[in-house]
Order: sequence, then structure tokens, then C-alpha cells
Amino acid sequence: MKGQIGMKVNKANVDHYIWGEGCDGWFLEKDTERTIIQERMPAGTSEALHVHQKAKQFFFMLSGEAVMWIDGQETTLQKHDGCTINPGTPHQIRNDSHVDNEFIVISTPSTRGDRTEL
Repeated sequence: MKGQIGMKVNKANVDHYIWGEGCDGWFLEKDTERTIIQERMPAGTSEALHVHQKAKQFFFMLSGEAVMWIDGQETTLQKHDGCTINPGTPHQIRNDSHVDNEFIVISTPSTRGDRTEL
């Protein structure tokens, strides 16, 4: 799905996918230069530790909190906190809390074919 200029997008009218342990993703923008995904992680879930060789990513919390493991360092992101992950940097996001969280992840360029699990 490549968005049209001025087209209103939200979770109800974009491509949806399920990842990990019952986590959701919605492609708000999806093309080769950039993806913008809104994601939801249930309490107690995590993503696999991985790295992207080309993509730079920015995570921004919409609700709840998440623990970001970035190249050996952990930081907790709460609502309206964000962080950047540079290409080549091992990382993982976890929801260690007791409630679901939602966040936006922007990847430049797209991570399609650019992910290696560690």
C-alpha cells in the first residue's frame, strides 16, 4: 500500500498484520523509502533481538511503556517518549508491563529484506 497525498489513514483503513506473540501492526505508510507502522504489544510480549543493516528506525510511544534493549543498554520509554536506532545496531523492544502498549515505528528506508535475527 503506497499512500496517496492527502489520503486520511488510520488503523481501520490500512494493511494489518500480526507478529510475535499476538502483537499487531498497521502500515500507515508503506513504500521502499520509508515505512510508518503503528504497533500494539500485549502485556508481557517481546520482539526477537535483531539488527537492520540499512534501515534507521525511530520508535515513539503512544500509550503504555516499553523497554528498549539497544546494543547492550536498556531504557524504558513511556507515553510520548521516543528513541532512534541507527543501522547496524542490535535492538529489541519488550512490554514488561501489565497493560498493552502502542507505538509508532518509522523506518528509513523500509526494513523489508533488511532484518537479521540475533
